[in-house]
Amino acid sequence: MIEQNISQILSELPDGVQLVAAAKTRTPAEVLAVVSGGVKIIGENYVQEAERAYEVVGSRAKWHFIGHLQGNKAKKAVRLFDMIETVDSLKIAREIDKWCTQIGKVMPVLVEVNSGREKQKSGVLPEKAEELIREISGLKNIKVMGLMTMGPRLGNPEDARPYFVETRKMFERVKKLNLSNVQMKYLSMGMSNSYKVALEEGANIVRIGSKLFGERECGATAAAQGL
Repeated sequence: MIEQNISQILSELPDGVQLVAAAKTRTPAEVLAVVSGGVKIIGENYVQEAERAYEVVGSRAKWHFIGHLQGNKAKKAVRLFDMIETVDSLKIAREIDKWCTQIGKVMPVLVEVNSGREKQKSGVLPEKAEELIREISGLKNIKVMGLMTMGPRLGNPEDARPYFVETRKMFERVKKLNLSNVQMKYLSMGMSNSYKVALEEGANIVRIGSKLFGERECGATAAAQGL
């Protein structure tokens, strides 16, 4: 089942697009199954869950952090993850930079944009993203590699398009600035219900959960959230 799901999705992705398996609440065995099926990047929302999965999977996959990172988890996160997709403040960027400095690592990060301007969501507001990127660019052990957005969780994938369009335009605008220590390479947008629209709008990283793993026991909820 999982192998069929992976094969189907990979066949739909253009060259150069990276597939991240969104593994929130999945067991280490499930994570191992998607890696064995050909997925090369695992996306985790929680450091503790990632640690458990890493014990089983290890370096057979790259590891992206795709949840809201708390400052007290940054020390563990920088050792475990290959990219942090959800930097949304100078405060958390400094925490990442501090711990990376201690282990001699430069962490690739994406700046998370709250494209839907939702009060309950993390992410920097679109109008403040450029300022944040400029501030982060001064940190030596972080490298900004692009943008990430969730967008509102909507039933109709087409309704997500305006949020992807806005994020892509911002991505292109920042790219033209040629800021030092900033390489606008990745645009992470789209989940199980919206990744096809995201691809049309320029995403080159998509984060897919239920369409890879199958539905959770609370599958209706997961599907509604587009995970």
